[in-house]
Amino acid sequence: MKKEGNEETSMESVKKFLEKEGEMAISMDGLPDKFFEPFIMKGIQVDLLEPGRIVCSFKVPPRLLNGGNFMHGGATATLVDLIGSAAILTVGTPSFGVSVEINVSYLDSAYPGEEVEVEAKALRVGKAVGVASVELRKKKTGKIIAQGHHTKYLALASKL
Repeated sequence: MKKEGNEETSMESVKKFLEKEGEMAISMDGLPDKFFEPFIMKGIQVDLLEPGRIVCSFKVPPRLLNGGNFMHGGATATLVDLIGSAAILTVGTPSFGVSVEINVSYLDSAYPGEEVEVEAKALRVGKAVGVASVELRKKKTGKIIAQGHHTKYLALASKL
């Protein structure tokens, strides 16, 4: 198959985007190990903490924006992961577990400086599996930004 000049340029730009060459790569080389969770969670305020339920809030910081200048879907999914996990932990499970499935429905956008409320509820916490629902809302209006479900395998304690 013959490549057109425009197609080849497009392929190179996709490769460059995925490999993060250039200026972006240099600044990322200096990041500490395991920086990701603090990068996402910095600025989170816990407003309510009770068994099986957590409510948090934060203002959308510039570091979590995508190219369209609203909160990146990956940041939203990470909040579903981490705050959903925390809701499961509030029930008293002895294990943090591992994610089996995370599902996120994106319903609206959150913009820089906008206050977002995150509510996570443990729907089921058994011996081996925990399930949480997580909802992100605009704090001012209550409008839903995203809804997520998080299923975790709660590793059973070793009998050794």
